[in-house]
Parts: sequence; structure tokens; C-alpha cells
Amino acid sequence: MTSDTGAPPMRFFIDQGVPDSVGRFLKGRNYDVTLLRECIATNSPDALVAAVAEANGAVLVALDADFKALATRTGIGRRRFKKLSLIRFEKCRESQAALRLEKAMSLVEHEWAIGGSDRDRRMFVVITADTIRSHR
Repeated sequence: MTSDTGAPPMRFFIDQGVPDSVGRFLKGRNYDVTLLRECIATNSPDALVAAVAEANGAVLVALDADFKALATRTGIGRRRFKKLSLIRFEKCRESQAALRLEKAMSLVEHEWAIGGSDRDRRMFVVITADTIRSHR
């Protein structure tokens, strides 16, 4: 799906713990979606998962709380993910993840469209059972 704002199209990289229904929802909206299990080992460390998403210009979609620290501007240790965008489900039942993302999608698309330059485009969205938050 392309943007009318000149922003690059969003691509998504779906982590192993995220329900397939989330990927199906995004594909149904004509987004480019890659499932982790299609390209790397499912037991890959979080840093590798983040690196693959970032290298492919994809928004990482995850349930894992560890990605919050990896996605920060300061990073963990020596590896910094300065371009990693993240949609993270927190305290949200897996069975409700696709529905919650559907409700959050207008915010996600807006955040992507108003993001910084291609060089510094980042987005961090947290979806819970009751809230949707965006952090920049």
C-alpha cells in the first residue's frame, strides 16, 4: 500500500509469537508482509530479528517486550537499531491481536506518513487490550 504523502510504503516483519491473523489482516490491506519463519530460524535471537527487520526497511510486529529496549534510540550494548520501527502488543490476548491492530491501523498509517525523513523514519506503537500509544 502506498502513501499519498510521499512516505515510503510500509512493509511488515512479523515475529514468531505474533498470531498469523495479524499477518493475514495486513496482507488483506495490501501490505508487504514477511513472516519470520519464512526467512530465518524461529529461535533466532531478538537482536537478529530486529536487524533483519531494520535491514529490510520493515516495521517489526512483536509480542516480545524485549524489543522495546532494542528499539530505543540508545540501543542495548553496542548494537543500536536507529531505524527500527516497532508495533508491539502488550497485555493483549493473542486472539484479539488482529482486531486490536485493525482498530489501531489509522494511527499506525498516520504515524508512518508524518514520520521523519527516510534516513530517520521511526515509529513505535504499543497496542494493549485497552489502549493504543505512539512514542517518538
